[in-house]
Amino acid sequence: MSDKLRWGILGPGRISAVILKDLRLAGIQVDAVGSKSLDRAKAYAAQHQVEKAYGSYEDLVADPELDVIYVSTTNNVHFENAKLALEAGKHVLLEKPFTLDSNQASALVRVARQKKRFLMEAMWTRFLPNHVALFDKLNAGIIGKPLYLLADHNQLLPKERSPRLYDPSLGGGSLLDLGVYPISLAHRVFGSPIAIKSSASLMEGNIDESFGAILDYTEGRQALVHSSIRVNGPVRAFILGDKGRVELDKSFFQFGPFSIFDQQDNLVFRFDGNIEGRGMQYQALELERCVFAGLLESPTMSLDETVEIMKVMDQIRLQTGIEYPGA
Repeated sequence: MSDKLRWGILGPGRISAVILKDLRLAGIQVDAVGSKSLDRAKAYAAQHQVEKAYGSYEDLVADPELDVIYVSTTNNVHFENAKLALEAGKHVLLEKPFTLDSNQASALVRVARQKKRFLMEAMWTRFLPNHVALFDKLNAGIIGKPLYLLADHNQLLPKERSPRLYDPSLGGGSLLDLGVYPISLAHRVFGSPIAIKSSASLMEGNIDESFGAILDYTEGRQALVHSSIRVNGPVRAFILGDKGRVELDKSFFQFGPFSIFDQQDNLVFRFDGNIEGRGMQYQALELERCVFAGLLESPTMSLDETVEIMKVMDQIRLQTGIEYPGA
């Protein structure tokens, strides 16, 4: 392996174009794109100045000059696409949601560990400078012991704008695409819940227009999480501790400000700042850091934690009747 990793994009969709800009801001080398359509791959390559275009995913992952594959296909094929890349000997950054369910997630982790290749869920939030600062403060005890978390991810995403979210065969609904963010944040703060109480409003095909859940943890700690594709919400998060609280501004899962108050409502810390781009480059930089350090997973977004988060969403689905074909 050279001193610079070479990346390929599997799935030239909208999100891949967003992350491509951020990768280049960080000096990350993207050499190839693969699609099921050669014409589409060539069009994407021409538009975004990518050197190589492949008309199949198999051809992309077979490129011996590529080290890393970023998988940005629809939810229903994350498992098979990531597995293809891992079995070809590539490291993989896999868009969230990692897979449709925890069985697929566990199977994919086994492949990565067998092949000794790096694999990580692209939960980009965790690597943003504001979230790094936030958890530095939490770990230093600035709000004491975290006891409660409240977070929502409600975005108005009508069918004409986001048709895949209304398609059960693509793993649509709010849970996997939006709900994963507050669930992941709660998991990072509290770990795995000991009990889950959830409800959902289902659309045609038994996918959720919205869901809400109370996640219970040991010692009386709780998280209240909600997501919807029907309405715009505050998209904020609050972490309440026995010595103070954190308030993350809209939208909490992106780069942005947060404030910390003591129990008397005095502001004790305020995070502001700016970054280049949207901030998706930080997860890719983490992948490169880990690979060059000889790590097969990130301590900030471990594979075991990704599987546990998928188990939480499995339980929510079981309680609410959310269904995905093939899961």
